[in-house]
Amino acid sequence: MKSSFNTIIESDTPVLVDFFADWCGPCKMLAPILKQVKEELGDSIKIVKIDVDKNQPLASTYNVRGVPTMMLFKNGKQVWRQSGVLQKNDIVQIVKSNS
Repeated sequence: MKSSFNTIIESDTPVLVDFFADWCGPCKMLAPILKQVKEELGDSIKIVKIDVDKNQPLASTYNVRGVPTMMLFKNGKQVWRQSGVLQKNDIVQIVKSNS
């Protein structure tokens, strides 16, 4: 997973990574919000969901201690990080300001 993850985040297009868990209530609230973000931003963003229970080494690499944790990558570099649920407009603004 790590090598393909690195390939994904090396993109010129901003990549929003959602570290989540199936058992996490706030993660379930965030899923439809991220769908709305994708609908609004279209091809100007990639959104990747990473299950921390199935990808523990990757979550550990990025020091994910709580879920949901979102990170925004551009050209392989982390440009933003936040734990917890944000509203669609907040996420859209963060993506636009880091594009």
